[in-house]
Amino acid sequence: MNQQSPLSFDNVSLSKEGKRIIGPLSLELTERRIGIVGRNGSGKSTFARLLAGLIAADSGRVHLNGVDVFKDRKLALRHIGVIFQNPDHQIIFPTVQEEIAFGLQQQGRKKPAAMAEALEVLTQHGRADWADRNTHVLSQGQRHFLCLMAVLAMQPSLIVLDEPYAGLDIPTSMGLHRELAGLAQSLVLITHDPAALTGFDRVIWLEAGEVFQDGPADVVLDAFTAEMRRLGQMEC
Repeated sequence: MNQQSPLSFDNVSLSKEGKRIIGPLSLELTERRIGIVGRNGSGKSTFARLLAGLIAADSGRVHLNGVDVFKDRKLALRHIGVIFQNPDHQIIFPTVQEEIAFGLQQQGRKKPAAMAEALEVLTQHGRADWADRNTHVLSQGQRHFLCLMAVLAMQPSLIVLDEPYAGLDIPTSMGLHRELAGLAQSLVLITHDPAALTGFDRVIWLEAGEVFQDGPADVVLDAFTAEMRRLGQMEC
């Protein structure tokens, strides 16, 4: 994703049971590392699903190079990968190799070719011995890493991560952080933890589904942290 191919929200709104969840939002996401912060219920996860083309807006559209990412699923699959907070909501196949191959099949590979590519991805990451391993015996951190490998196998230009560090212990979180920091892809990282966004190019602070603040990471994170601290003191 670059300045010539922005992923854009064009006056996007979404409601559920008569309650506004998102919007109206108009944004262009061109930076390489973008963070999304906000309190619980601020619309962060819905934002991620709209961004990845997994759900449709009630009005407006999310588009890449002018193409609607919800209506054109092939485009979305080529360019946008998504990793959810709970890997168990994402992993559906019994073995690691099959799980990675599934996304490649969605992109049009025949199963034998997809399985071969999946094994190659595992080998590149030093996990060839995982190929026949049952996905349900993997640890939480290993399942997160499997989801990351499955997304990387599809070679998207953008990866959307919704609270990827939730439930991980400190060593596993640090390992995942190193993996993400070394990726060539653009990232949109949704998190409660401002520290996870240190060094990012841009941070968007959502409140009640709307942009409360948007700008350089250090400026927005300082303001967000101060407000969360203030609210915490009020609740004590």
